[in-house]
Formats: sequence, structure tokens, C-alpha cells
Amino acid sequence: MSRPFLKMNGLGNDFVVVEARADTPYGPFEPGIEAARAIANRQTGIGCDQIIAIGPSDRSEAMVRFWNADGEEVGACGNGARCVAWLLMEATGKDEAHFETKAGLLSGKRAGDKIVTVDMGEPGLDWTDIPLAEEMDTRGIELQVGPIDAPVLHTPGCVSMGNPHVVFFVPDAETAPVRQVGPLIENHPLFPERTNVGFAQIKGPDRIRLRVWERGAGLTKACGTGACAALVAAHRRGLIGRKAVLELDGGELTIEWRESDNHVLMTGPVEVEFTGTLP
Repeated sequence: MSRPFLKMNGLGNDFVVVEARADTPYGPFEPGIEAARAIANRQTGIGCDQIIAIGPSDRSEAMVRFWNADGEEVGACGNGARCVAWLLMEATGKDEAHFETKAGLLSGKRAGDKIVTVDMGEPGLDWTDIPLAEEMDTRGIELQVGPIDAPVLHTPGCVSMGNPHVVFFVPDAETAPVRQVGPLIENHPLFPERTNVGFAQIKGPDRIRLRVWERGAGLTKACGTGACAALVAAHRRGLIGRKAVLELDGGELTIEWRESDNHVLMTGPVEVEFTGTLP
């Protein structure tokens, strides 16, 4: 029996979404590295940044799993979480959805027509949360690119949003060496689980321009957890307030690091592209 999928995106960050709950005729979904890569391949497969499976949970409405384009399973995906929340709300007719991920329990609320706010939980700020290979102050770690006496990039902040992020602050995100530096930092020995790499330009007291090299996916049009991490890292450095608009290649997200409970809220659009069946 061919398994149907839904192709969705959040700001161009695109997903193949698969139903894997027990009350469907299709059962569990465990693609494995090679099958995940084949699905994600933009030349020979369906093509996507991540694959998402919505499975059964005894703690909430669903257990949601994410695989990057390289086949590696990851704990969290911000834009994907918005898409899942929207699907669950459409299925129930409610304005709120709760679901489980490997990074913890998440919840989403309607914020407009195909606009969703997801509570991404508390950011991980200790060096063991990222994780780093050695103890460092995650406000600005000892890492630089280029000559010792004149580094091109240096002292990035680190944040875990259920997945590891390093954020460099740059004068101009458009000319930042994302493709050149991204793969080097992603695979740097300081990050035993590899890392996502953000290049953030502070454009005002409530606006950040951000480009992200995603772990296992490369340069994508948007990264939801990356946007959350950039806001948190910037606020910890005193560069911005607790709420800002993040300008990504695919559009804008509103991120708020709520003081009352330390949770990070992400608001942005979702889009349904097409449906099909997996080969």
C-alpha cells in the first residue's frame, strides 16, 4: 500500500509530512538513512529540507519525529513544528495543539489564517546543553575563523533549541561567508553532535537579519529554531530586546523570549504545497 504524504513549508523551509499514527492503515514510519536521503533528494526524489512523521503518543496528541535531508534524525525543527501544529488543529477544529518531540513537549496556537505560534520551550544555555566538547561561557565561546590577529568571525553565542546552534554576529548577513564557513563550523570538533550555524545582523532594536547553515541540510530559506537561537543569543549579549522580527531568506518570523517563564515563542506562516504518495 502506497503511503500518502503532504508537502508543506514554513517560509520556504520545506517538508515531506507523513501520517504514522496507529489509527491509520499505514502504521509506523521508520525510513532509515538511505530512504530518507532518497525522499529528500531534489533531483531524484520528492525533495525537501526535512521529513516529518506524525506518530502516536501516550503523552499528547502525537509524537513527531524529524529527519534532515542527510538522513539523520534530529530532535527539533521550528518551522516543521508550526506545520505540524496547524495540521493537528485542522484535524480537531481546535485553536491549540500539543505534541511530543525528542526535544520535549511543544504546543501551538492559531495566530491568524495559516499563521501559527509555537511555544518552543526554554532554551538550553549551559555548555552541556549544546553540547560543547569543553566547558565555555555560551554567551561567547572561544571560536574564530581566519587569522588569529584579524579573524573574519569570532566569539559566537551558543544556544540549544532542542538542537545545537552557534550564532555569529556579522555587520552584513548578505555578504557573510555562509556557504564557506557553515560546513567547517557544522563539523568542528568543538561540537560532538555537529551544529547549526547562524549569521545574524542586528538591524535595529527589534529586527535581526539572519541566514542559517543547517546541520545536515545546508543553506535553507529559513530555520525556525535558528531564529529562536539568534534572538536568545543576541539578547544575552545586550544587542536586542526580548522580542524581534527575524528576517530570513524565505520571509519573516516573530520571536519572543518570554521573561515570565523563560519560554521562546515563534510566530510565522505555514503553507501546503501538494499531496502525493511515497514511491
